[in-house]
Amino acid sequence: MTLERLNEIKKLLNEYNYQYYVLDNPTVTDQEYDRLMQELQDIEMKHPEWLTSDSPSQRVGGQVLDSFTKITHERMMLSLGNVFNEEELYTFDDRIKEIYPNVEYVCELKIDGLAVSLVYADGHLEYGATRGDGTIGEDITHNVKTIKSIPLSIDYDGDFEVRGEIYMPKQSFEDLNKQREKDGEPLFANPRNAAAGSVRQLDSSIAAKRKLDAFLYMVPTASEMECQTHKESLDYIKRLGFKTNPMTRVCSSIQEVWSFIQEMTEKRNTFPYEIDGIVIKVNHIQQQERLGYTAKVPKWAIAYKFPAEEVITKLKDIIFTIGRTGQITPNAVLEPVRVAGSTVQRATLHNEDNVKSKDIRVGDYVVVRKAGDVIPEVVRSLKERRDGSEKEFEMIDECPYCHSKLVRKENEAAYYCLNNQCDSKKIERIIHFASRDAMNIEGLGDKILEQFYNLGFVKSIEDIYDLYKHEQEIIEIEGFGRKSMDNLIEAIEKSKENSMEKVLFGLGIKGIGAKMADNLSKVFKNMDALLEATNEQLISIKDVGETIVDSINRFRNDSDSIALIKNLKILGLNMDYLKDTSLLQESIFNGKTVCVTGTLELMTRKEIKEYLARLGANVTGSVSKKTDYLICGKDAGSKLEKANQLGITVISEEEFKEEVSL
Repeated sequence: MTLERLNEIKKLLNEYNYQYYVLDNPTVTDQEYDRLMQELQDIEMKHPEWLTSDSPSQRVGGQVLDSFTKITHERMMLSLGNVFNEEELYTFDDRIKEIYPNVEYVCELKIDGLAVSLVYADGHLEYGATRGDGTIGEDITHNVKTIKSIPLSIDYDGDFEVRGEIYMPKQSFEDLNKQREKDGEPLFANPRNAAAGSVRQLDSSIAAKRKLDAFLYMVPTASEMECQTHKESLDYIKRLGFKTNPMTRVCSSIQEVWSFIQEMTEKRNTFPYEIDGIVIKVNHIQQQERLGYTAKVPKWAIAYKFPAEEVITKLKDIIFTIGRTGQITPNAVLEPVRVAGSTVQRATLHNEDNVKSKDIRVGDYVVVRKAGDVIPEVVRSLKERRDGSEKEFEMIDECPYCHSKLVRKENEAAYYCLNNQCDSKKIERIIHFASRDAMNIEGLGDKILEQFYNLGFVKSIEDIYDLYKHEQEIIEIEGFGRKSMDNLIEAIEKSKENSMEKVLFGLGIKGIGAKMADNLSKVFKNMDALLEATNEQLISIKDVGETIVDSINRFRNDSDSIALIKNLKILGLNMDYLKDTSLLQESIFNGKTVCVTGTLELMTRKEIKEYLARLGANVTGSVSKKTDYLICGKDAGSKLEKANQLGITVISEEEFKEEVSL
C-alpha cells in the first residue's frame, strides 16, 4: 500500500469518470469502479496525510457547512438580452453588421439550469460560485465537487476560470420527485428549481445523491489563451476535460442561425435535459471585445427564447394582492396546470382595464401563458365554452387588508391603498428591504417575515435590527433553533455594513430600482447629501426624470420616512457609498490588465485581486501580450518567465506596496 498505488488508482478513477460522465462511454463495470474507489478510501483512511482535495473520493459528499460564504467574481457574470422572434433576431444581426458586415456566429443550446463559475489555481479546483447578483455569488465548492463531469484538477499552470450551467437531467428529476413523493415531501416544480435547490444544500451528501450534471460554455480570458474564436475556446476546454454541449454549431449567416433555431425547436423535447432557448454569440473574440457590453448584457450575444407555451385551464376565482407601493393587483386562481415546466395555480390579471377588455370571468376556461421566468398571465378567455354560470369581474373599492378606500391615480390603470398603516403594505415593504437585491439578509424570507410580523416581532423595518430581543421566543418556533437564530443575527448585523445603494434601493422609493440607486449613490456619496439635493442637481443626473424627482421629494417631505432614516443611522446602518472611486484617478492600474503570481506576504491572492479591481484594474489569471503589469511574489514560475519574454512590466510586492501606499 504505497503512495504510488494511491496515485495510480486516482488516475484510473479520473479516467473512468471522464469516459462515463463526459464522453458518455463507460469502459469499466460498476463493480470494478466501486472496487477501486473502496481501495482508494481504505488507503486514504490509513494515510490521511495523502488525502488531497482533488481526490475522486471527495465526490461522494458529506461536508456540512454552517452557512454559505460570499465570493466576489473577478469579472462580472452578466446575463443575456432576449429576443423572441425572427424579426428581433434579424434586428440583432443588423446591429452587429453595422460594425462587422461579415460576422460569424456560434449557436448553443440554452440549458435551463443554474449558472456557475469554476476557478482553478495551478490546475486544482479552487472554488465554484453561483452568479448571485453578477458581482457577488455564493461559494458552492462542496457541492460542485459532487458533480462527476466537473474535473477536480486540470492540466493548466496558473489561474483559470471557466463558466457554465449546472443542471439536473430529466431522468434524475423524475427519480428525485418519485422518491420525494414516496417520503411525503413536496415535489419540485421543474428540473431547474431542483438543480438550484440542490447546489444550495449545506450538506453536500444531499447534492451528491441528486445526480447533477454540468455543461461548460465560456472562458472569460479566452483571448489571453490566444484563442481567436469562441469555438476555439470551447475546443480548448474540452481538451482540458470539461464537458461541452455537442449541439453547438458555427453559422456563417443569420439565415443559418434561424435554421438552427428551427431545427432545435423541433428536437428540444428529445434531449435528456431541459432547454429554454438558443444562445447566439459572435464567434471572433476580437470582435466581441470591440462590440463590448452594456451595464447588464454583452452586446455580442443574445438569447433566443422559445415561444411561450400556452395551456387551457379553469379560472376558479379572482383574488387581490397588494404590493409595497400599495398597488392592488387582481390575480386568477386556477385549476393546477403544467406550463413551461412548472405547475401553475395563480396568474396575474394585471389591472381592472385588462380584465374588462378581455372580458375574463370567474368560471371561465382561460388560456394561460408563461415564458421562462415571466409571471404566468391569463391571455384570453374561451367565451365559446361558457355555460352561463360564470360571474363577471368587479373591481373592489376597498383595500382587502385594511379596508381603506382605494384610489385610482390619474393616467394609471392601477388602484392603490394609500393607508401607510396597512398591515399587508407594511409587510411587503419589510420583505423588500430584506430581499437579496436590497439588504440581502439571508434567513429573512417572505414567509418568515410574515410570520414574525404576525407574532409582533417585526412591525417595521427598524424592528429587523432588534430581533435579537426576541431570541428565546424565536428559538422555540418550530423549524428554528439556536443555530438558525445565530446565523440570522449574524446576517442582520452584517447587513449594517452594506453600501448606501443597497439601503436606498431597500427603502422602496417608487421608481428607484437597483441601478438607479447605484447611480444616485455614486453621485451623492451619502444619504444626507442625496436628501438635501436640489431638484436641479437631481434632474442633471443621467436617467433621472421628473417622476424620480417627485418620488424623492415625496419621500424626504414625509416625516415617517425621515424618521426611518434617522432610526437606521442610530441602529448602526452605513449610509455612505462604499465603492471607492477616488482611487481610480490616481492609480497606475486603472484601466490596465494586471496578473498576479507567486506567494504574497502582504495579502492573499484573492485579497490582492479584489484590491486591484477597486483600483480599476482588469485582473487576469494568465500572462499574454495584452498584459500590462505582472505583480510578482516569492517563488514565481512560468508566468514571470513569460512576462520577461514578452517585455511586460514586472512589479515586486515591495514596489506594489510603495505604489499604492500600503
